Amino acid sequence: MVSTQAGAGIGIANLPNQRHAIASKKGSNYTILLCGESGLGKTTFINTLFTTTIKTPKTYKRRFNNTAEKTVEIEIIRAELEEKQFGVKLTVVDTPGFGDYTNNRDSWMPIIDFIDDQHESYMRQDQQPKRQELSDMRVHCCLYFIRPTGHTLKPLDIEVMKRLGTRVNLIPVIAKADTLTPTDLHKFKKRILEVIAAQNIQCYTFPLESDDEASTKRNMNIMAAMPFSVIGSTDDVVTVDGRTVKGRQYSWGVAEVENEDHCDFKKLRQLLIRTHMLDLIHSTEETHYENYRRAQMETRKIGEPKVKTVTNPKWKEEEEALRKRFTEQVRLEENRFRSWEQQLIAERDRLNKDLEAEHSHIKALEAELESMQVGLSPKQRK
Repeated sequence: MVSTQAGAGIGIANLPNQRHAIASKKGSNYTILLCGESGLGKTTFINTLFTTTIKTPKTYKRRFNNTAEKTVEIEIIRAELEEKQFGVKLTVVDTPGFGDYTNNRDSWMPIIDFIDDQHESYMRQDQQPKRQELSDMRVHCCLYFIRPTGHTLKPLDIEVMKRLGTRVNLIPVIAKADTLTPTDLHKFKKRILEVIAAQNIQCYTFPLESDDEASTKRNMNIMAAMPFSVIGSTDDVVTVDGRTVKGRQYSWGVAEVENEDHCDFKKLRQLLIRTHMLDLIHSTEETHYENYRRAQMETRKIGEPKVKTVTNPKWKEEEEALRKRFTEQVRLEENRFRSWEQQLIAERDRLNKDLEAEHSHIKALEAELESMQVGLSPKQRK
């Protein structure tokens, strides 16, 4: 390596400043996917995370109005955030309807298709001659909210997390951590980690070692908290010692959102925004997107459209309902034809019996006539 002469230098050291100026002017895209059952506080969490109303909470009376549809929807919320003259185009993707029904077969397919579609859209744009102002909605992070049962992951959680972990930076989150005692929460985390290891679920990881010892220690503390337990609240409450904090008021006291003794909200916020946002973006571009691009280019020609299979659960349910209705109609028609057949057979048997009776009667008459002719004299016959 050749070093420049000491003194003022030639300006190479100003390159980070130039990069900072370009990045500040350009801003950044950041997409977060929220996945989990209804009622786990996903909307409250995202509003608490960015200290503003990103998404309006649903009213409890209207929450289950559309449960008859039994479909997982994809809801996209966009917002532009700015802090110290640096702008971020935030996209929050919610999945209302996921895991809310008795039969959740293939309920993850709309989510998987959405993630793949964003990779496909970006890849198609990247193959065009003109590539300025690409629309980028690739998912940089998926927060998977786990219901605080205190037991372990449900089969649906395992199945979905397996599929998400290979496509996106997956971060498991224990919702409503204030409903568990510290001991139960610790045991719950341990069981979740055991299942994740046993099922080979790929969760987001980042380099722990850093040139700064403080950063290394911070990274280790953040990683040790996974899966993150969170409390979401946008309400200001007053603690016993007179502090005004974000939290939830209970008869026994206050569950504070940003108190690390109560939950891991601060650590998760550091991971998502303060310390590892860039790593989440880069790992999406360099790992998940490249894996998708490589897999598609091995099986497709450049510019060839993707062959998309129809796996929408709603269509499958409609197809199954039509199949059941068709089968029922065929069964009814078959029963009707069998009834007609039995009636025809009965009518045939009756006619055959009548025919045989008539035939026997004719035979009897013929025999009687013949006997009468035998009894007559030749003269009488004439």
